[in-house]
Parts: sequence; C-alpha cells; structure tokens
Amino acid sequence: IEASPQLISTVTDAVLEEVGRWQTRPLDALYVLVFFDALRVKMRDEGTVRNKAVYLAIGVTPDGRKDVLGIWIEQTEGAKFWLKVFSELKTRGVNDILIAVVDGLKGLAEAIGAAFPRTTVQTCIVHLIRNSLDYVSWKDRKAVAAALKPIYAAASAQAAEDALAAFAAGPWGQKYPTIAPIWRRAWEHVIPFFAFPPAIRRVLYTTNAIESLHMQLRKIIKTRGH
Repeated sequence: IEASPQLISTVTDAVLEEVGRWQTRPLDALYVLVFFDALRVKMRDEGTVRNKAVYLAIGVTPDGRKDVLGIWIEQTEGAKFWLKVFSELKTRGVNDILIAVVDGLKGLAEAIGAAFPRTTVQTCIVHLIRNSLDYVSWKDRKAVAAALKPIYAAASAQAAEDALAAFAAGPWGQKYPTIAPIWRRAWEHVIPFFAFPPAIRRVLYTTNAIESLHMQLRKIIKTRGH
C-alpha cells in the first residue's frame, strides 16, 4: 500500500481532533475515588529523545464505573504541574473528590488540598513498601516486606502505630533504621483507609487500578524505541 504525505496528514488531523475533544470533555461533578500517578516514557521532542512524565488520573464514579479523566505530558513529575491538572479538572466540571490515592510525591497532598480542600488524601501503601525496600539488600527484601505487613494489615490506626513501633524496635527496623521514619513522615496520609471496612481498604491502599493502565500503555509502546 502506498500512502501519500497528504493522506497521512489528513488521517492524523482527524485523530487529533478526536483527541482534542476527549481531552476537553466535561467530567462528572463528583468522584468517590481518584487515582493520580505518573509514568516515565521516552519521547521524541524537536529532534531529541527525552524522558518525560505522562500524568494519569483515573476516577471512580459513585456507581463504580472507572473513567480515565485525562493524560498530560510534562518534562518531569512535580506537585506544581499536578496543581495545573487539578485546576483543569475543576474547570471541566469536577466539584469534589472524596478520596485521592497518590504515590507520596512531595507537595502532592498540599496541591490536592489547595484545589479540593475537603478531599481525603491516601498514600499508596504499595509505593510506600517499594520506597522502604529501596534501602534493603536483595536477600532481605522478602523478609522485610513480610515484617511490614502487620502495619498496613492492622485492625485500626492505633494498632498500625503499635505495629510500626514494634517493627522499628525489632531486628529489621534496627538493621534498616531509615524505614520506620519513611512511614512516620507519611503517617498522616497512611492511616485514612483504616476508617473503612476491609473490602474498601483493599481498593484504597494500592494504585493497582492505575498500574493496570500503566501496563496497557507500556504494552502499546514497548515495541517502539521512543
């Protein structure tokens, strides 16, 4: 098949129009849950390949429907750009988010609070565990991960705090003293999910919904260098 440059331009323009409509479409006034995360992707930009951040937001409606609210591209991931994302969501009709699940990026909770002051911010426990294991040698990772489980599997916020203290005083907490402070610094946004029953907690403590979208995007782009 031969395709002229003109045909390719026409097809691309048609797709871009559709993309533009999707990017600016009105959104629901309320989402019970929104997952925010960013993905690093190599992209060609003005003749140079750059490692950029692809910002993603998935909203869950009161009836349980998932909706990709938007995809935004920026040079790096930062709370300042996330604030622009939140402002755009507001202009597209979002009045309230009950719970926002985030990866613990510095300043992100404050940015959400500025845009949606009544939103509860929940740190993704999976991200917190990964951050903790960054300080652990490979041979100890499985054991340390198991030692951390009583914290987020506790019955209440107080029980979780006791489990964290026990971890810090225990052999793994003593061997890796940087782990407990990571959890304590994020504690305000670690404990909100304890207010809910176990079935809801399992949805809240991880960004699995958005990790699934990441996998789909990586599957699409993995055969391309950039």
